[in-house]
Amino acid sequence: MTDQVLVTGGTGFIAQHCMLALLDAGYRVKATVRSLSREAEVRANLKTGGAEPGDRLSFVVAELASDEGWAEAAARCAYAFHGASPTPSGDQVAEEDWIRPAVDGNLRVLRAARDAGIKRVVLTSAFGAIGVGHKPLGRPFVETDWSDINGNIAPYQKSKTLAERASWDFIASEGGGLELASVNPTMVLGPALGPDYSHSIRTIKQMLDGQPGYPKIRTCIVDVRDVADLHLRAMIDPAANGERFLATAGHSLWMVEIAKLLKERLGPEAGQVSTRVLPNLVIRTIAMANPAMKGLVPLLGAEMDASGEKAQRLLGWKPRSREDAIIASAESLIRLGLVGNAA
Repeated sequence: MTDQVLVTGGTGFIAQHCMLALLDAGYRVKATVRSLSREAEVRANLKTGGAEPGDRLSFVVAELASDEGWAEAAARCAYAFHGASPTPSGDQVAEEDWIRPAVDGNLRVLRAARDAGIKRVVLTSAFGAIGVGHKPLGRPFVETDWSDINGNIAPYQKSKTLAERASWDFIASEGGGLELASVNPTMVLGPALGPDYSHSIRTIKQMLDGQPGYPKIRTCIVDVRDVADLHLRAMIDPAANGERFLATAGHSLWMVEIAKLLKERLGPEAGQVSTRVLPNLVIRTIAMANPAMKGLVPLLGAEMDASGEKAQRLLGWKPRSREDAIIASAESLIRLGLVGNAA
């Protein structure tokens, strides 16, 4: 009987591409969702991605904020991918509303995995746990770097940093035989599978929809299909145990460089894309009145290069180019009818 893999947060963009990779490799998948009413949507998205797994895919209700359901979720699974992450909304803007659920959620999943005898958990962490809050380093970020939680850092990035640190501490102190590896992606692009896509792909949609200009911010990029492939390699390769892996392809790009690439490659379909750079002063002024923009200010002009060399050397990972990831995002949004007034 083929091994079963638990994938938490089954409605998520990275999670669904991980499920596609696992199914393609012959594994059975058990996905956690907050409500079974989302099962049809997840199956439809997987079909868009080329998979109709039938009974090789099952669902279980489990929330990061509660112990309920996690023992059932972890039962009879050989491995787990944990990428579910709480995203506070509405009036929940206090830092603690981000941090406590993220830390507790990771520990809840790791405890359930340990108690069920799961061999290894692959944690979907983030570049936000590596490359934020620093003074300029003068070199690309690598896996030994950790974000400085005392620096200028947004609550989301602080929560990812503390949640990943808590996970490694758990393994060291009470993990038993449980193994852990982490994947820390930079900006994740690639094909959307439906209208509920990631924050990063929303950036591409906003460009296609005619956003009037961009802050002077740069980012490294990785294709979601390569993030999924790296999870799979980190799951089965003995060399991955106890290691962190940055998922990134090539040097960082300015936001305006992404916009110019869209115009160059897509022609008339990128007719609404602006190539204007907004002055830092404009962004700082807007951020004073708009909390959603406040997190951009520390990133203005910051060096954001990161190296994916470790994953390539240790695990044989070979990511697609940044350009391919960008264009795959745009083409999927156009194909699914999500550009313009659509969701």
